[in-house]
Amino acid sequence: MAKQAPESDLQRLHVEFLTSAPSRRECPPEGEPEIAVAGRSNAGKSSVLNRLTGSRRTAKVSKTPGRTQLLNFFSVRGGGRIVDLPGYGYAKSNLAAQRQWQASVNDYLSNRDALAGLVLVMDIRHPLQSLDEELLAWSGASDIPTLVLLNKADKLKRGAQAKQMAIVKKRCGADLLCFSASTGQGNDEAIAWLQPILTSGVDATSPYGEVDDLDE
Repeated sequence: MAKQAPESDLQRLHVEFLTSAPSRRECPPEGEPEIAVAGRSNAGKSSVLNRLTGSRRTAKVSKTPGRTQLLNFFSVRGGGRIVDLPGYGYAKSNLAAQRQWQASVNDYLSNRDALAGLVLVMDIRHPLQSLDEELLAWSGASDIPTLVLLNKADKLKRGAQAKQMAIVKKRCGADLLCFSASTGQGNDEAIAWLQPILTSGVDATSPYGEVDDLDE
């Protein structure tokens, strides 16, 4: 099992909560590069955000899948924004509510010109579910820089981690890291990937294409 790295040895993103939006229309004005964080409900997306920012208060962690229902914007010190997207897939809510959340995600991904990168969180034990693959196919076709975090790596031994990495690498063209929100494994590497994108310019006149509907 991976050992937990001392907190002082880890980088972190210094963020400040900006706003929550139920749809793209209510999103803050564009102008800074945004990296969206996506993933299936219960993949540990909120825990990943809390690890990256070094604060347990950044994103609410719940044992109930689908807790995040809004587009949550965080301003990053030094430039750029992190956008916590609602988890897709299973959620303990009615189907109409799930469809509304997912429509907001689809609209944001398809039409938000400030979108400069995507972080896709997967459970390393259950990677590349159908909706994960759809999102990866879209980000590849849209030329969006994408980082896949195989979260909960601490649940597997190193050999099993390497095996899962190899499987995922064969099936997706995105950058890839084993990650553990619990121990900090992969944290520094993930932040090193994020920072250049957050501080880069965005050509707001270049559309990224349309994302297919991700509803189940």
